[in-house]
Amino acid sequence: MDAEKEGLPRNLHFSAQQLPLGWLSPYFVTCTAYFLLWIPEEPPSWVGALVKCLPILCLVGLLWASPGGRYSRLLQVALLFSALGDIFLIWPEAFVYGVLAFTQSQLLYIWAFGFRPLQLGLLPPILLTCLPLYGLLLLHLPPDMVLPLSTYSLALTTMLWRGLARGGSARWGALFFTISDTTLAWDAFIQPLAHARLLIMATYYAAQLLIALSAFQSPRLKTN
Repeated sequence: MDAEKEGLPRNLHFSAQQLPLGWLSPYFVTCTAYFLLWIPEEPPSWVGALVKCLPILCLVGLLWASPGGRYSRLLQVALLFSALGDIFLIWPEAFVYGVLAFTQSQLLYIWAFGFRPLQLGLLPPILLTCLPLYGLLLLHLPPDMVLPLSTYSLALTTMLWRGLARGGSARWGALFFTISDTTLAWDAFIQPLAHARLLIMATYYAAQLLIALSAFQSPRLKTN
């Protein structure tokens, strides 16, 4: 990928090994702020929404320095939809809009990861793990949530498949994202879990970071 064709100076591009730690500082500072402030979920506020989505916005900025070209731009847009979803989920009445925003985010991740190599052999273990969980979730969903959450579950499962197929940090990001959302769904619709919010947000922030860092790695396949 030609850096100049992407409109970015060559000297701003780094590999995963060369990425200066300072470029990750805003992300780690804002993550730390989120966990230290631990903004109450009730009542919802714009301050809480901002604190929650700032780490994701920091990753959007980080990706401007990546050499990934089209891949990085897709990740940036996916992260922006994730930040929008984070904002919607602050307000319970906007939960469906949050699900829709995250569905779009997962579709963009799928687009970025691509379908080469296909690696169909990954599907059986993924489906054997995910389908029973999603089936149990469906039994506990209110009728108006069945369609949006079923659509999201399909997008999430596909993203997991493509992330595992891509390898590198994208693999671990896809796994952590699935753990985070599965925990959220279980806690919200099946049975409350102790320290659920801590687990959900820790794995969520880790997932987004790992996926973003994949833009600084050389993939096993040609993405563009």
